[in-house]
Amino acid sequence: MNDLVQLSARLVVLVPAVTSVLALATTRRQRLSTAVATFGAFLTLLAAAGQLAAVQRLGPAEAVPTVPPLPLGGLAVPLHLVADPLSAVVAVAVAVVGLAVQSFTRWYLRGDPRVAVFAATVSLFLAAMLLVVQSGDLVLTLVGWEVMGWCSFLLIGHDSRREAARRAAVKAFLVTRTADLAFVIGLIILAAGARTTAIPAVIGHWTAAVPPGAESVAAAPSATLRTAALLCLLCGVAGKSAQLPFQDWLPDAMEGPTPASALIHAATMVAAGTYVLARLFDLLVTSDPARLVLAVVTAATMVGAAVLAFGQSDLKRLLAYSTISQIAIMLSAIAVVPAQLGPGAGILHLLSHAMFKALLFLALGWLSVLMGGTAAVALRGGARLHPRLARPLGVGLLALAGVPPLAGFVSKEYVLAAAEDGTHEGGSLGAWVVLVALFATVALTAAYCMRAWLILTRLTVEEEEEIEGLEEAVERASWESDVSLAEMFGPVLHPELQPETPRVRAARRAAPGGISRGARRGVWLLTLLTVLGGAVVLTSVLRLDASFSLWSVGLSLLLVAGAGLAVLRLTPAEGGGDAAVRLGARATAAFDGGLGVDGVYQRLVARPVTALARLVVVLDRDVIDAYVRGTVVATRWAGVGAERAHSRRPSQGLVWVLCGVLAVGVVGVSLW
Repeated sequence: MNDLVQLSARLVVLVPAVTSVLALATTRRQRLSTAVATFGAFLTLLAAAGQLAAVQRLGPAEAVPTVPPLPLGGLAVPLHLVADPLSAVVAVAVAVVGLAVQSFTRWYLRGDPRVAVFAATVSLFLAAMLLVVQSGDLVLTLVGWEVMGWCSFLLIGHDSRREAARRAAVKAFLVTRTADLAFVIGLIILAAGARTTAIPAVIGHWTAAVPPGAESVAAAPSATLRTAALLCLLCGVAGKSAQLPFQDWLPDAMEGPTPASALIHAATMVAAGTYVLARLFDLLVTSDPARLVLAVVTAATMVGAAVLAFGQSDLKRLLAYSTISQIAIMLSAIAVVPAQLGPGAGILHLLSHAMFKALLFLALGWLSVLMGGTAAVALRGGARLHPRLARPLGVGLLALAGVPPLAGFVSKEYVLAAAEDGTHEGGSLGAWVVLVALFATVALTAAYCMRAWLILTRLTVEEEEEIEGLEEAVERASWESDVSLAEMFGPVLHPELQPETPRVRAARRAAPGGISRGARRGVWLLTLLTVLGGAVVLTSVLRLDASFSLWSVGLSLLLVAGAGLAVLRLTPAEGGGDAAVRLGARATAAFDGGLGVDGVYQRLVARPVTALARLVVVLDRDVIDAYVRGTVVATRWAGVGAERAHSRRPSQGLVWVLCGVLAVGVVGVSLW
């Protein structure tokens, strides 16, 4: 075990944690604080890249000591980290997204008085996710898991002056914490059975068979208890990853700033469940009921979320529902892939999704600053007016739709191959359910990606005529050496001026300052990785033994092309490029409301919790505090009564007692 591998594993977690403390300590100097957070994210990326190189060259480290083990009697809690190809490559992806988000935050929230606190929270969020990634111990996994939940609450509710942001933060906290109760129970069952929290030892205990020559099966772990523990873990994963029935909190989390959305949706909180299940894959494959439940839940989630994504009137919420669907895809690969192939396909989709989803959120956030909002109406024609942003947005949407040769296409095909291989393993019902759902999701994803692209690139007929007239006027003015028109309408036709206007008619308004160099570089880095990220399959960092079939690849490409052409054909020319106008206002409102799921949340979660809170207040104020107040009142009246009953004159006995005490004191001092 090489010291370099151990050191890099520790630094991957330690650097962002220390960065968060330093950034928080310098919040009064915002520019310094955000610079510290960005530099810390860069150092984290260097540490993660160093770990990946060290693991590839020197081999993995299965147990990296951190602090002394916890003394818990019969339960061993070693608190070790792990450094292997799986943790190393995921840590690099998290660090890349973290650096891009921190760089973007410095520009996007440059006028926010609490930007320093936001940047410090992002650093702590990264430290928590990287702790989960590097953890070789269930206790460390739980610590990182819970800190992420707390940080997500702070990031979503960053603009606490808005009621919508406060409500979204509380909703995310309540839903995920409810699911986390089951997650904690599952971890307790696994640790108690194995008498240790070390993940390799836990897996070894719960996957052990009956020893040869054993007198009874008591030496073997209980299959029923193992399945119960795994189902509890799946409940926690479903809550953190916004899978059915916990999916409604994630779209509302869009009330947080765009950098927070990019961080939560890309490679941290919602993807943490996929990584945890991949780490426990050898244990998960021993329980067919748990895998079947995961397969059915992910199949329903990926299709339902993709349908809801198509009808959203806000493109940021469209990306949110897209995230729910894509997380279901990566979880489904772990649910149905044959045991001998491993979780590589799901992790590959996690990596590619981290790149193109972070790219889409940041690019859309950039465009929303220029256009004045994230609603489809506000962003209509944005990529046409700002061609510089058309490239990253186009690359991100193509990768999301699974168009070759981008990273999204490669990872999607590996997931399809894993599901197809799963159907050959005894005709697994879960694998068939997932395979059918995957093909349906491929078509739906291409449909909402095409809809988003048409919204971003098309204008209404009147706006098209206006911008064409402007182009002709500016071109004629340039030949006639008349610069007045160019000065007036140049910001619309030349994106380097970056206008703030949502429409061509507002072209005369003053343009805001351009995006910072660091934020722009982060967007282009994510664009490059989205294009080239699929090449990770040519390396040895992931175990990818699944084989493509021509019919699967061909069918998925036909579905992508067919869905895209269908949306293009059905998009009305007078709707400004939005195919969803054919659904009607009532249907669009239903899609925006998650088809009534938010109402269910209000009835089953929000109102009961509110009623319970009021009951606790009443019991605390009128019952518990009543006893305390009653004691005070009784004591006061007892004192009043004793005072009135006393003659206010000292008794003769009391006088002699005081004189005796005084005499004893005088004698004692004299004899001393």
